[in-house]
Amino acid sequence: MTTVRRAVLTLPAAPLGPDNPLPALRAPAGAGAYAVDPLTLAELPRDMARGIGRDPLRSLLPAPVRDGYGRERTPADLDTIVIENARLRVTVLPALGGRIHSLHHKPTGRELLYRNPVFQPAAFALNGAWFSGGVEWNIGATGHTTLSCSPLHAAVVRAPDGGPMLRLWEWERLRDLPFQVDLWLPEDSDFLYVGVRIRNPHGRTAPVYWWSNIAVPEDRRVLAPADAAWHHGYERGLARVPVPVTEDGTDRTYPLNSTHAADWFYDLPEGQRRWIAALDTDGTGLVQTSTDPLRGRKLFVWGSGRGGRRWQEWLTEPGTPGYAEIQAGLARTQLEHLELAGGAEFSWLEAYGPLAADPATALGDDWTAARADVERSLSGALPRAAVDAAYTAWREGAADRAPEEVLAAGSGWGALEVLRGGYELPGTPFPESTLGPEQEPWRELLRTGVLPPPAKRAATDAAPVAPTSVPPSSLASVPLIAPLVSSPWRDMLETAPADPTTEYQLGIAQWHAGDRAQAVRSWERGLKEATTRWPLLYCLAVADREDGHPERAAEHFTEAFADHEATEGGAEASTGPEGAEADADGDGARALVAAALGREALDALLAVDRPDRARALWHRLPASARRRGAFRLLDVRLLLAEGRPDEARAVFDTGFEVADLSEGAEILGELWERITDELLPDAYEFRMRPS
Repeated sequence: MTTVRRAVLTLPAAPLGPDNPLPALRAPAGAGAYAVDPLTLAELPRDMARGIGRDPLRSLLPAPVRDGYGRERTPADLDTIVIENARLRVTVLPALGGRIHSLHHKPTGRELLYRNPVFQPAAFALNGAWFSGGVEWNIGATGHTTLSCSPLHAAVVRAPDGGPMLRLWEWERLRDLPFQVDLWLPEDSDFLYVGVRIRNPHGRTAPVYWWSNIAVPEDRRVLAPADAAWHHGYERGLARVPVPVTEDGTDRTYPLNSTHAADWFYDLPEGQRRWIAALDTDGTGLVQTSTDPLRGRKLFVWGSGRGGRRWQEWLTEPGTPGYAEIQAGLARTQLEHLELAGGAEFSWLEAYGPLAADPATALGDDWTAARADVERSLSGALPRAAVDAAYTAWREGAADRAPEEVLAAGSGWGALEVLRGGYELPGTPFPESTLGPEQEPWRELLRTGVLPPPAKRAATDAAPVAPTSVPPSSLASVPLIAPLVSSPWRDMLETAPADPTTEYQLGIAQWHAGDRAQAVRSWERGLKEATTRWPLLYCLAVADREDGHPERAAEHFTEAFADHEATEGGAEASTGPEGAEADADGDGARALVAAALGREALDALLAVDRPDRARALWHRLPASARRRGAFRLLDVRLLLAEGRPDEARAVFDTGFEVADLSEGAEILGELWERITDELLPDAYEFRMRPS
């Protein structure tokens, strides 16, 4: 019989660390990697072009940037939920985005996914921390979800066949939408069923993005029912190319045949059954199929070049076999977003399981025959009608069922939204009991019409908080309430009594809405009365930089750093022989803010060619910050700006790692080329496109 149980998985893991304490006012760092140039956009099908241009993110608000992780791994116990029947064992990580870590086929002893042997965060999610492997659920906007390393609510629910089913659910904050993922194994089934529902409880239309991202070993052939694909590389192009062999004569259905990282979005014909498979040399492997609303299918490859190999090492253990990704989404490409009307929903069913095809045919040169053989094998193992029937049974008989046993808790943001909006969401309860310290100031605003000032929040801040949030000691005297930016909360802020805390939060909400001029006015008003000025100065600095005033931005960033230093004692942790110990033993909160502000200020000063002031600020940073890889990189830039290339080269030779190096970042190669014409060492080669 099928069972659902808690378990523990022990892996070498790098701790997530604290979130960045500064509000995420800017668009995701990697957003440019997904852009399409205007000339290409004009030549695309009209509906695709509309989807690509629909509601791009102006910022990451209200989500925080998650950049507090490092690269030192020690054994750690991760909570898991295991779903198991006689044929499959599925391991889920509820505290890490509900990721499926493993899909083990018991009769053959095969692992159907790429299972990462470590937990190593890297800067691939929209807001930073992400890790590779398994199956992840990407909702929100183009890229990896902000929930990649966040807990989801989890509970046991009755499946359509009466057995146990695992439900995962949360409130996705970028698009302000609740969603659920239901996973169940019918008795003696070789396939895991996954029912997904995204609801829009608001009166307005919302942009929607979803891609199920499946990691598989890269020494596979990837097959999908298409003769063409939309190719997207890191050169910002999007071109329709033939499948499997492209114009240069290369069979791109084998991931290692590509030199550079790239996306291949398969153009599935209308009416065609939706599926994608990754098969080994013996014709066996994983297949994913779905009901028709999950339209898109994709192959992502790292490629065989030095940059792709380095990224593979970066995300796991050196010497570990590499992986590729096969994916399934609501649109044809990941650059598009769909529209979901107010009060409506998107729902579909996916199935994951083993597939055995004839290797001579499925891996042969005749693409039509290969596809047909895989589809015949899939039809024999799981007919299309069975998937459609399973969806109907789930949606009509199980999707709204109430949870029976809670297994894990997510955030309190959904409870706050339900409290404000009075939404009825059968099947996905967001009870008030899940509200925590982050939501408390906003619940008071909702109840009284007044956002509590810092002094009034001190008692709340003493309550326990999640280990990945800002330590309470940094919140007691500064307006670092986690922001809320949707229009109902903005309206409440506009009518609340004006004080520096309210003006700070109102400006953030106005900035998110695109009213930048009004946001700046709100921050300037708050600055006149504020005793702690650095949060407002930071916001004004970002506005200056985004509006094309780099000199003024540098002044505001530097002033924000100095104000924090003066009001919070930020310099104490960096002075004296005990500086490093102080960072670790009590001044961590101050050092966290000082490092975040200092990194911004140094970057801004270097952008306007002020190495003298940048060096003076460098010496005032916490000692722990100066040892981090991101600041070693800033030191290289600073040394080059000071005309000291030999010392910059010495930093490279000593060795450093930038834990939060962004996907597609080319800064290491650019700096190296300013120092020498030697080949960039493999340790620093992260470039993902041709030179």
